[in-house]
Amino acid sequence: MPVHDWTRVDAGIFHDFHHAWIEEIKRALNSGLLPDDYYALAEQRSAGFGPDVLTLQTVDPAGGESPMATDAGGAGLLLAPPTIPVTAETDLEYFRRKQSSVVVRHASGDHVVACVEIVSLGNKSSRRALRMFVEKVSELLHRGIHLVVVDLHPPGRLDPNGIHGAVWEEITGDIFELPVNARLAQAAYEADIVVRTYVKPLAVGETLSEMPLFLQPKAHVPLPLDMTYERAFGAVPKRWRNMLTAG
Repeated sequence: MPVHDWTRVDAGIFHDFHHAWIEEIKRALNSGLLPDDYYALAEQRSAGFGPDVLTLQTVDPAGGESPMATDAGGAGLLLAPPTIPVTAETDLEYFRRKQSSVVVRHASGDHVVACVEIVSLGNKSSRRALRMFVEKVSELLHRGIHLVVVDLHPPGRLDPNGIHGAVWEEITGDIFELPVNARLAQAAYEADIVVRTYVKPLAVGETLSEMPLFLQPKAHVPLPLDMTYERAFGAVPKRWRNMLTAG
């Protein structure tokens, strides 16, 4: 399904759609995409950060971790490189100069391994909101938590190159520039010895790509953003669907 121009409707309409999309992503992950020793929860808080979908690895009741999958035997776990090539990578030394000693854990005792964040207008509504978002993404990556971040809102005064541009400048000090004809973006972050980014800029009217959601370095599951987007859009009230698809 082509991505819609969400500037046509009030922020509250996207907020409602946002919640439906979160549920569809969680449902897809828990319905066969994740290996048996992983599961996804919606809107959990981690290190003071509220990612939309949190992926956790089960801890063995005997007191140890479940063994990390080392081959493709787990449901959907892929060891081949993602179909989207690496956009850039950076080592973690920049992080180490900036981060505190906060440890990311989950109240259940199971280990957080990945987060999915659908950017809302609230994340870029003020300098403070943008700063909080960018710093928490940096912190999670420093702690080895992989991420997928989807930004379907065009860049503004505070984020002239979108959310990924703000994140990349925070973690590397370098500038990332979106193409002039593709001002939205979806990005996957692989937290290894280096942080690798897989960025797919897109424009309104283009289709979301399947993004790699890493569960461990060099092992990921394909995150079906387009399928889940379409299912969530089907639940938007008809009045607003008509406004978003008109013309």
